[in-house]
Amino acid sequence: MGATVRVKSLVKEIPINQIRRPLPRQNDPAKVAALMESIQQIGQQEPIDVLEVDGQYYGFSGCHRYEACQRLGKETILCNVRKAPRSVLQRHLA
Repeated sequence: MGATVRVKSLVKEIPINQIRRPLPRQNDPAKVAALMESIQQIGQQEPIDVLEVDGQYYGFSGCHRYEACQRLGKETILCNVRKAPRSVLQRHLA
């Protein structure tokens, strides 16, 4: 029976250009537009989840929020950062 590993996460602002998005996503343009309007009015309310592996950030979720912030010209994005070994990254890429 395997042991459960608890991984701490940390919410912080990360430069958008430092987040790698290795899996292409097809975003809903209407959802991105609505998020852009919301972020302009009240700011980003929900962080995106990123993995930190060997000092690099990888994003696999929050693709609509990521695109909305990117299109708004935001330099940083609020992220829930979880440090992980390369083996966890490989599972996300499989």
